[in-house]
Amino acid sequence: MAYQPSPLIAGSSLPPLSRPQLAEARRVRAVELFEDGVSNAEIARAVGVCAESVRRWRRRWEQGGASALRRRAATGRPPKLDDTQVETVRAALEQGAQAHGFEADLWTLERVGAVVTRATGVVLSRASVWRLLTGRLGWSLRRPERRAVERNESEIARWIAHEWPRIKKGP
Repeated sequence: MAYQPSPLIAGSSLPPLSRPQLAEARRVRAVELFEDGVSNAEIARAVGVCAESVRRWRRRWEQGGASALRRRAATGRPPKLDDTQVETVRAALEQGAQAHGFEADLWTLERVGAVVTRATGVVLSRASVWRLLTGRLGWSLRRPERRAVERNESEIARWIAHEWPRIKKGP
């Protein structure tokens, strides 16, 4: 398994919106439409949600204004790595696995966990390493192609062109 940064939207230098960011963008658009006096049904169609969600948003907006529909900070245990540590880990991972003493230039959860521990002193479980890679760093799983090191493309092309037609059965 190898982990690579996820590609950006074609033609854009900005990464795609995360799911919570997209949901907040919908609510912000709904607030603009509330202020313009647009009906709930029209807002639901415009932002791509059900009418019940728009009714719930409108009630919250009427009680607390636009700020009542803003995204709230996540509850629960804070992450083990702060933003500075995450950037330290990103820089370390971008150097490649071989730069950290691994035989092949391939990242696995165990290897990333070892680099995180060396770079920050924080020990993460495999699940936490996965969340770090996919959630906070925006990387995705990439499996390497399995090919023989000795593979000779020109010999393969020659065999397909000359040998295969000779031994192939049928038309």
